[in-house]
Amino acid sequence: MTAQEPVRTTTPGPTRIVIIGCGVIGKHHALVATKHPDFVVTGLVDTDPAAMEQVAEVVVEQGADRPGSYGSIADALAAGADLAAICTPSGLHIEEAEECLAAGVHVVIEKPLDVSVQRGVEFARLVEAAEQRGQVVSVISQHRFDPGSQVVRKIIEEKKLGTVTSAMASMAWFRSQQYYDSGDWRGTWALDGGGAVMNQGVHTVDLLRWFLGRPSEIFAHTAQLAHERIEIEDTATATIRFESGALAALHLTTAAYPGLTVRLQVHGSLGSAIIDNDQLKYLHAGDGEVDANLRSAKSRANQAEQASQGEDEFSGSRNDPNSFLAGHLRQYDDVAAAIRGESRPLVDTNEALLSLALVRAIYISATLGQPVAFDDVLNGKYDDVEPVIKGRPAVTADA
Repeated sequence: MTAQEPVRTTTPGPTRIVIIGCGVIGKHHALVATKHPDFVVTGLVDTDPAAMEQVAEVVVEQGADRPGSYGSIADALAAGADLAAICTPSGLHIEEAEECLAAGVHVVIEKPLDVSVQRGVEFARLVEAAEQRGQVVSVISQHRFDPGSQVVRKIIEEKKLGTVTSAMASMAWFRSQQYYDSGDWRGTWALDGGGAVMNQGVHTVDLLRWFLGRPSEIFAHTAQLAHERIEIEDTATATIRFESGALAALHLTTAAYPGLTVRLQVHGSLGSAIIDNDQLKYLHAGDGEVDANLRSAKSRANQAEQASQGEDEFSGSRNDPNSFLAGHLRQYDDVAAAIRGESRPLVDTNEALLSLALVRAIYISATLGQPVAFDDVLNGKYDDVEPVIKGRPAVTADA
């Protein structure tokens, strides 16, 4: 068996999953896993018994057995588990994932991989060894599994956009001050890892990088303009040059009331694609009439969805473009296939690390006020740089 071949593992019956962290996203993972035929939630871990009880009720309401509640990861894994889902604040992800890997279970990490690129690089080495033992590690980036995203990626791979020349990505969302005040970890560098870029915008950053490849140079600006009592940015812009030569403009904010959609445009010498609100809205690929290509895009999106999901009882949730369950269900399909030894996870640790490094590059460039090389960030040149976010300019009495 070569290093490139997936290691086959067998787990009799449904994969037993422990949810670590019972906040909003932990509850979501519990619901997704319970709805998925290949998984069963057997354990919950949190320091808050009330939070665990709320998640347990979600599982029971779906007709499944009540999972056990544990105060530590070690206790939960000792009770029996095949997979751990890390759903705690971002700054704890790798620390907890390392404990789970050492216990011999598979690991799913909610985005992002962590808040530290340096820890991510070290963790990737541990994962490489764990994969040789048959363990699977995947980081949530559910929008890669959206039918529209799958179509655009395939069109790019097939060179039907010609030379990809540029892209524009915008996430214009709104988060209230109450949102940031609702948890003492929100809006902190240590546990949130950043704001509009790291917390909310990481999916958009990941898709942009997935479509255009490896970045080479980043020049960014960040600001905190509409919120208080937080350390991080609520607005960011960046220009990115990729190794292919393609250029991209990135705009991310949580200060765009009342909140708009995420829009990602990819342009090439033979065509263009637009994804808006997670849906493929426009595609012109290669020669032909625009209308014909639009019809082809819709058809291909439907075909990709049907081929990837089959005709099981959960297809309805996966096919609902407005369902928050859809993307995670699709990614859990991918994780299940990897556990069965059929493939590698689409979003492995190295993929997640590259997107984390791009986020970090945006913060470093904005702090230093200059372009930065992507490889310098990944290789640790700026590990000692502490991000600084500019706030609102002071208003003088004469203003």
